[in-house]
Amino acid sequence: MSVLFECKDLRKNYGKKAALKGISFELESGQIVGLLGPNGSGKTTIIKIANGLLTSSAGEIKIAGNKIGVETKKVVSYLPERTYLDVHKKVKDIISYFRDFYEDFDENKAYDMLAKLNINPDDKLKTMSKGTREKVQLILVMSRNAQVYFLDEPIGGVDPAARDYILNTIITNYNPDATVIISTHLISDIEKVLDDVVMIKDGELVMHKKVDEIREEYKMSVDEVFREVFRC
Repeated sequence: MSVLFECKDLRKNYGKKAALKGISFELESGQIVGLLGPNGSGKTTIIKIANGLLTSSAGEIKIAGNKIGVETKKVVSYLPERTYLDVHKKVKDIISYFRDFYEDFDENKAYDMLAKLNINPDDKLKTMSKGTREKVQLILVMSRNAQVYFLDEPIGGVDPAARDYILNTIITNYNPDATVIISTHLISDIEKVLDDVVMIKDGELVMHKKVDEIREEYKMSVDEVFREVFRC
């Protein structure tokens, strides 16, 4: 394993408000990592900085040894919390766009996942339910052979029956040498797929441990430990 993601003394201020207060941690390849914390804890801020959508006030993030920029964008696949796709487009047209835009996009993988979900590539997004649109977006993200995948609340907007499929899609379709970072507050739903956990609260790191270490040390599930830490 090698370190793919490095976060060093990361800070982000919005005026006088400190959203991130000097967070540092490293993540290895071949891991599915839970970036956990209540709403407003700083999870999405970290992800946006890592994707070049925000700039840090101090500190830095490196991905595959590179500072955030053109080189990191080539190896990062990002699922934002909100759908950004053009709802007037057909799914097949969006796939064609991704194929042309990303060198690592696997078109065959995308169509295979669509077929397994019985999603018609000739359908326009605007004809689909919110949950189905989010599945399409996840399929597009997971069809890239990226080195780091950022998934911001990938199961927050879908019904419980669809969550198992989405998690299975994640664990069976990512590059095994990559790192998958899942930001969520729905711990019980994703705990079974996690290798590593990063917990943050009020912009500060409160825990970074392997899932097995947490269960051994605390004799509790990750969800139970999370509730103890955040009293929720």
